[in-house]
Amino acid sequence: MSAQAPLAPAPARTDLSRARVPEPSPVAAEPPELSPARVWRRLLGYARPHWGMFLIGVAGMALFAATEGSLPRLVKYFLQDAFAHPEPRMLWQVPLGAIVFFVVRGIGDYVSNYFPAWVGRQVIKSLRADLFAKYLHLPTAYYDRSSSGEMLSRLTFNIEQVAEAVTNSVISLIRDSLTIVALLGYAFYLNWKLASFALPIAAFMGLLISQINRRFRRYSARIQNSMGDITRVAKEALDAQRVVKVFSAQAYEERVFGVANERNRHTNMRLIGARAGSNPIVQVVAAMGLAGILYVSIGQILQHAMSVAEFMAFLFALGSVTAPLRRLTNIFGPLQQGLAAGASVFAVIDCPSEPEGGSRPIDRARGDVEYRAVNFAYAAEKGPVLHELSLRVPAGRTVAIVGRSGSGKSTLVSLLPRLYDATSGTVLLDGFDVRDYSLSDLRRQVSLVSQDVVLFNDTIHNNIAFGITGASSAAVEAAARAAYVLDFTADLPRGLETVVGDRGALLSGGQRQRISIARALLKDAPVLILDEATSSLDSESERHIQAALDALVRNRTTLVIAHRLSTIERADLIVVMDSGAIVESGTHADLIARGGHYAQLHRLQFAV
Repeated sequence: MSAQAPLAPAPARTDLSRARVPEPSPVAAEPPELSPARVWRRLLGYARPHWGMFLIGVAGMALFAATEGSLPRLVKYFLQDAFAHPEPRMLWQVPLGAIVFFVVRGIGDYVSNYFPAWVGRQVIKSLRADLFAKYLHLPTAYYDRSSSGEMLSRLTFNIEQVAEAVTNSVISLIRDSLTIVALLGYAFYLNWKLASFALPIAAFMGLLISQINRRFRRYSARIQNSMGDITRVAKEALDAQRVVKVFSAQAYEERVFGVANERNRHTNMRLIGARAGSNPIVQVVAAMGLAGILYVSIGQILQHAMSVAEFMAFLFALGSVTAPLRRLTNIFGPLQQGLAAGASVFAVIDCPSEPEGGSRPIDRARGDVEYRAVNFAYAAEKGPVLHELSLRVPAGRTVAIVGRSGSGKSTLVSLLPRLYDATSGTVLLDGFDVRDYSLSDLRRQVSLVSQDVVLFNDTIHNNIAFGITGASSAAVEAAARAAYVLDFTADLPRGLETVVGDRGALLSGGQRQRISIARALLKDAPVLILDEATSSLDSESERHIQAALDALVRNRTTLVIAHRLSTIERADLIVVMDSGAIVESGTHADLIARGGHYAQLHRLQFAV
């Protein structure tokens, strides 16, 4: 066995009192932000399977716009036949026409809202599923530099912003645009010369709206970032609520949250200010155009070039344009927010996933593990963590890795299931590079019991069977019995069907650890990693679990990370690490006899 180079610790957890955002690293960097046009094209790709439903909605929008466009024409005939040239039939035609008009309008309104919204929610469902699936397949390095709060904010808040863009904004964009076209078309039909006055105004308004859109997009990206900060700070405080209480840090957390909350408020107010100012500006520009049209039209009436009925219909058509125009102006803010949110979501989806590995087949490994001249660095600017490190663990042997906190123990074992890949050198399983195996096949050979037990808000039974397809109830119960889980579930009303709560909050630390060991027993992998597996157990539980672990490690290659040296005295080999280097190795008796690093650690733990 040789160990020439130092090992360094895995990245430290974020210090809540100093840096609330993990420092970014160049590893697995997110791709550049997409342009709004590319975001739109990708969203349309999600909508493509549902084009039939969307076209029904467009038909409803056209029907709604047609009723809006026909209203000025109805006004013209009403004025002509009821006032200029009274007709008795108007007595029953007008009330009946009003009923028919609003029934048709209502049908168009319902269809234009329901069907595009149905498509929009399908898009959001698919997009959210793709983002969650991507999260599950991102490399560990991504999680090292990203906060879970920001990731959750993308999955919830940002995607709901996309929903606004692909539902309400699109509905208004298409329906109100069609309504404006219908109204202006009728205005041109009545008097094209007079209606031509609106064209320069429309061009100027289009330029104005494009400028407003750029501001909306800029503020929208800032709002999403600030929401990520709020989610991150809140999640940290809620997850660490016991620490916050014990250290009386409520006031501090309130101040931290207050800063993030104020940043979000300020950014939202910038967007609200831009949105509030855009509508009056557009209305003033439209009013100036309308004033010019009124000036010319009144002159035509005085010259008898236009009838009063035609003028009222023309004026009603132009006046009716302002409502859909105002709605169009108002949707550009949410639309740009949705596009900015979509860009942030696609940036994650476009990140490279974990490598799938090679194609070498493996059913059940013998368990021969070797580190051969391995180098590793979390980030180039932070220097190497492992340097030319070599270590061989024969199949079926138990190797304990001990040392002070931060000596690189967890980094070393993380390379075996490819949570990280060696920068250079080779990690081998059964004589082949671990990268030759597919990632799923490789990880099927490795089981883990760690100090930080992860349980899901599900039953004890399902937590034990987690990730193991087709596990029978009998096999789960056998694993639970071997790990002494049944000792405490016998006192629970629902036994193994008891729900453990969020992260197992309804159980003690020792009970959670036993469930984790039962999970490893059920997986029955040939390689086992024990990372402080008995650290959360009381003395009685430790005695039982140690017996279960003795059975578990039998005929398995086991890498044991331990601070409590009493748990690894019977290991086949003990590797001692200090400051990132393997400084000595041997059996417990040999290392005690040498009087070196291990003996010193032993004396410190057992000093009276």
